[in-house]
Amino acid sequence: MADNKWLVHKFGGSSVADADCFRRVGDILLAETAQRRAVVVSAMAKMTDGLLALVAGAEKSPDGIAPGLDVLATRYRDTARALLPPPALEPVLGAFEADLADARDVLHAISLVRSAAERSRDLIAGFGELWSSRLLAAYLAERCRQSGIDRPVRWVDARQVIVIEHGELGPAVQWEECRQRARRLFGDLQAGIAVVTGFIAAEKSGLYTTLGRNGSDYSASIIGALLEASRIIIWTDVDGVMSADPNRVPEAAIIRELSYNEAMELAYFGAKVIHPQTMAPAVLQSIPIYIRNTFNPAAPGSRVGPAGGEHRDQIKGVTSVDDVALVNLEGTGMIGVPGTADRLFGALRRAGISVILISQASSEHSICFAVPSRHALRVAEVVRQAFTLELQQGQIQSVDVKTDCSIIAVVGDGMAGLPGIAAKFFGTLGNAGISVRAIAQGSSERNISAVIDKRDATRALRAAHSGFYLSAKTVSIGLIGPGNVGATLLDQMAEQAGQLRGEFGLDLRVRAIATSSRMLLADRAIDLKDWRRVMQGGTEPLDWARFMRHVQADHIPHAAMVDCSASQEVANRYLDWLGAGIHVVTPTKKAHSGTLASYDALVEACRRHNAHFLYETTVGAALPVVGTLRDLKQTGDEILSIEGILSGTLAYLFNVFDGGRPFSAIVREAREKGYTEPDPRDDLSGMDFARKLIILGREMGMRLEMKDIAVESLVPSGLAGLTVEQFLDGLPKHDAAMLGRLQAARQAGRVLRYVGRLSRKDGATVRLEALAADHPFAHMNLTDNIVRYESRRYSANPLVVQGPGAGPAVTAAGVFADILRLASYLGPVR
Repeated sequence: MADNKWLVHKFGGSSVADADCFRRVGDILLAETAQRRAVVVSAMAKMTDGLLALVAGAEKSPDGIAPGLDVLATRYRDTARALLPPPALEPVLGAFEADLADARDVLHAISLVRSAAERSRDLIAGFGELWSSRLLAAYLAERCRQSGIDRPVRWVDARQVIVIEHGELGPAVQWEECRQRARRLFGDLQAGIAVVTGFIAAEKSGLYTTLGRNGSDYSASIIGALLEASRIIIWTDVDGVMSADPNRVPEAAIIRELSYNEAMELAYFGAKVIHPQTMAPAVLQSIPIYIRNTFNPAAPGSRVGPAGGEHRDQIKGVTSVDDVALVNLEGTGMIGVPGTADRLFGALRRAGISVILISQASSEHSICFAVPSRHALRVAEVVRQAFTLELQQGQIQSVDVKTDCSIIAVVGDGMAGLPGIAAKFFGTLGNAGISVRAIAQGSSERNISAVIDKRDATRALRAAHSGFYLSAKTVSIGLIGPGNVGATLLDQMAEQAGQLRGEFGLDLRVRAIATSSRMLLADRAIDLKDWRRVMQGGTEPLDWARFMRHVQADHIPHAAMVDCSASQEVANRYLDWLGAGIHVVTPTKKAHSGTLASYDALVEACRRHNAHFLYETTVGAALPVVGTLRDLKQTGDEILSIEGILSGTLAYLFNVFDGGRPFSAIVREAREKGYTEPDPRDDLSGMDFARKLIILGREMGMRLEMKDIAVESLVPSGLAGLTVEQFLDGLPKHDAAMLGRLQAARQAGRVLRYVGRLSRKDGATVRLEALAADHPFAHMNLTDNIVRYESRRYSANPLVVQGPGAGPAVTAAGVFADILRLASYLGPVR
């Protein structure tokens, strides 16, 4: 019946490491609804290693045999006693003691001749599977009995089922013989569980043997094919097949679906997937194989099966082989000469040297190939011997061997026929500063491999993985200055993060936060919903070099610093960041309103290193003041002049100051509301305003510096060198002078406004002016900024931008907008 097909489970050594693990396996199997199940079992974790260590020890001395066996026996007996009541325990331990006596005899025989034959080694190594499978079968039977479940449990020795012959390509299954045996041993089991030993088998002669490396996986695949199973589930200690080694690539993810071919390619290059040979029986019958986690059975795991018609992912994984030597045979005498490759690889085959990768130029001038590093000296000798005459005659110029190499490969059926994959792969390596020494790609286009220096392997894995697996808009962000604006920005990003990822594919990862003396670093991302609590206990002393390295992670496509600190020390670091290709976003003005030399250096660093420097909020908070100016200029308009109130702080002060309250009280209130800089003198001095004018002037193309601007300071003389609190306490003494200017303006029918003017003709001024009552700047909301652009296009009716220009919320929103603008520069929004 179609609904009564066999389901094959295979449990690895880590899944049956101790009594708790056996119980976990029992829970998984007894929760399964399939009527017929075959369960292939590996030896308990480290048991096979322990048995083989006894063989190696016996070859040297008999002294370690008894103590070594006692250690293994104690572990097994303790596990069995923890799982089984005495009636069920007795036959299990009886069979174990008989095997133990056999193992002791074989080991003593090995110690006498000081050498272990392969058959003796196989016999000893196979005891681990016999012991674990007998124990699991007895435990499952006891669980069924105690639970009143009518489900027979049968123990099957795989040596009675799987018959093989060893050949050059490994063990060859004798399928007809196996099928006959499987029918005898499994045919009558219409419902129940068959527990089968993994790893071990028999030869046609009846002698016992093993299936070699990954033998238990191979056993499961063979049993699945013999029983025509609906699927095979390999239970291990990971959640599935990973897109890369998670120890080297933090962003590695579970691959939910792989084709057989993809799994084979990944396995060949060292990925933790079932070995290609072990999959072969399942592949022949198109039986899907699932990789799941015994310790997390709720996880869906990875499915390996026949290739589907649609490949949604360009690649499935990025993997590598380390400790590789690259050999290059080069000479003009090779061009057009048939048989050169045959001679080369024939010599290597006779020497028993396996070739990992081959690359040949179409000119036939050279053949390049990679071998394991352990063969480096031998391979050079073999190649030189094979081409001795050609080397002597100069037909072959060189045989070069480069050690300390690695091979990195990207694998995926979705690459076939899709232009640009190779360009993307090699582009990511190039952007990471990694030199490629050799390239290989099969005609199936399922794999692209590159040979690189071993020291670059981890960086290459991370770069390639991020290039294909992460969103092009994944940005590693370091935020400096989590004060008023910085804290508000983090809260805004926390609120929008889910929507940005889900709807637009933007993955903005704040991975580092720095104050003036401390820093918080996170491997993946800081939880922005809880960043304040984490900052209280999880920080460490600030180390700028480490902070920068952490933000510029080589496994994330882009890095950005967001500076909300208003610190000159931090601004001085922009040049280094931009020079390293790290983008900078800031609402502070100090870096690019400084000397022309420093400004020019910033512009050049951006140009040379393809970095972006965004500072829209430096002039009008969230208002598009800089953006509007750039748009006018880039579309060919000529800016004649700019004038405006470019300080939300000063706009607030002179909108509120009506003579009813002292000017000093209004300044203190504005600071408490966050409308001023931490030191209000930065606003009142006009220097902050002047810096904005410098920024706009430089955007216009004017070569402005601070000395070029006539600035009227509103900081009374004598208060400049005090602390902030001393300044605020001393300011009331000067209220009368400010009140006098207000009254004089009113008498003339005017209002006081602090205005900046910028003109190619008349230069730049920043000062307190008495404007006519009907002037556009006379009627504004409290903290509004207003900017009038007069240009060749907008001369009769100047262009005006007006809106809130101060406060943490709008400034943070402007910085957030700059971050999103940066993301749009980095690639198309999904």
